[in-house]
Amino acid sequence: MFTIKVVEQSSGRPCSGKKVQVFFDGFFRGHTSSQYTDNEGEAHFDYDNGDGQVYVGSQAVYKGYISGRKVVYI
Repeated sequence: MFTIKVVEQSSGRPCSGKKVQVFFDGFFRGHTSSQYTDNEGEAHFDYDNGDGQVYVGSQAVYKGYISGRKVVYI
């Protein structure tokens, strides 16, 4: 399980209502279902940790190992 926190880069404020999805590296991992950030800017995923890309909307915002709580800036 991991959490993606989306933060507005210019203000440092959490972004609510943003669509977040993770595409994992590797042939068999696939991707998560889409989640929307809450009032704290957090989207919670019940998937195993691993390497992949975080998308907010249609934009890739992070590539690397995803575990625990990952903060991304848009």
